[in-house]
Amino acid sequence: MVKIATWNVNSVRARLPNVLGWLKETAPDVVLLQEIKCQVETFPRLEIEDLGYNCAVVGQKSYNGVAILSRSPLEDITERLPGGEGDDHARYVEAVTAFGDLVVRVASIYLPNGNPVGTEKYEYKLRWLDRLHDHAERLLALEEAVVLGGDYNVIPSDDDVYDPEAWIGDALFKPESRAAFRRVVNLGYTEAFRTLHPNEPHRYTFWDYTAGCWQKDFGLRIDHLLLSPQATDRLKACDIDKKERGREKASDHVPIWCELAG
Repeated sequence: MVKIATWNVNSVRARLPNVLGWLKETAPDVVLLQEIKCQVETFPRLEIEDLGYNCAVVGQKSYNGVAILSRSPLEDITERLPGGEGDDHARYVEAVTAFGDLVVRVASIYLPNGNPVGTEKYEYKLRWLDRLHDHAERLLALEEAVVLGGDYNVIPSDDDVYDPEAWIGDALFKPESRAAFRRVVNLGYTEAFRTLHPNEPHRYTFWDYTAGCWQKDFGLRIDHLLLSPQATDRLKACDIDKKERGREKASDHVPIWCELAG
């Protein structure tokens, strides 16, 4: 099996003991990181490479930032989502890696939050989703195993939020955001977690730091793994490592992972 995980770490340097501990404990083959919040030169490459990973990093000082870690070499690296002339946010990195007869193209995605609604930030989110749709469509035409993983900042349904009424006006839950996310999926991708856990509502990947959200299980499912048909054919498992949220100095997100037959 090839294990592919995604995790918004909310500053890789601040959470480095947690990240290294999780890598040692769970031994994923590929990890897609978001919100690393550092430039390329300050990414903790040596510590991660010591655990056997190759790294592709797109950094930005103090904000955003994405990375791919793989136990196999990374090739054909793309460091920006196409179509965003002048967009210098570090929100996308894509690469190809291979494990035996499984050659998989993976992307680490940190989609814009979009709040507050009614501002340029929300329009940027929707434009970004349109760009992702167009690129995801091009990737399907390659007929490869593709995994688009990351923090999508989209709550797909009422089952993915602790209190739907409380989130009606939020950019993560607005009908336009959800529809744009569905348009990407409906190109022919499989949303791995919900496909394998159709009758398990209120399983979350994010709990805010405020108001005791973790203790009350006031969470959101906003981190997703989208698989092309060629990857879906190999899909065997998908789950959420919820316990990481309870650790000291935890990220407000937890890893979500899938296993593909290798």
